Amino acid sequence: MSHELKSDIAKAIEHLRAEYAKLQIGRANSVLVEEISIESYGSQMPLKATANISCPDAKTIRIEPWDKSLIGEIEKAIQAANIGLNPQNMGDSILLPIPPMTEERRKDIVKTVHELAENARISIRSARHEAMKSIKSQKEEGDLSEDQQKDAESDVQEEIDKANKSIDEFMKKKETDVMSV
Repeated sequence: MSHELKSDIAKAIEHLRAEYAKLQIGRANSVLVEEISIESYGSQMPLKATANISCPDAKTIRIEPWDKSLIGEIEKAIQAANIGLNPQNMGDSILLPIPPMTEERRKDIVKTVHELAENARISIRSARHEAMKSIKSQKEEGDLSEDQQKDAESDVQEEIDKANKSIDEFMKKKETDVMSV
């Protein structure tokens, strides 16, 4: 079993997890704003590098910049990011109330959940294709016997099946999270 295949599968699943974490599902989560880019001292920086981001409750994100002069810049960056949150400037911090989700918004997010899962599956199919190609070329070069080739191919398929099952489980869990009120 190629180490590269396992690495590619792990990357695809980790990317899926990260993308799912970014989805706004009606609960406060600092991941929603951490990577928003703001102008700070002449360069672009992620918000998490310039402020303390916390969630005092399930419906609010609080952003407290270390340098209070950045408040206006942070407020503009959040509005420009178009993530559906309206910043409230409290003077020394910014509050982001998380709006309750409508049924229509939930359905849109479920579609996104399915699209992200499909992208992960495509990535894994690509890794499978590369692994099978490698096994075939090893067989043609005489490095593998026919039995070894069949064993290697079934090992690859077993890994792919496990990865797809894992993706389906993540997708179902996220879908349940999104649809629960």
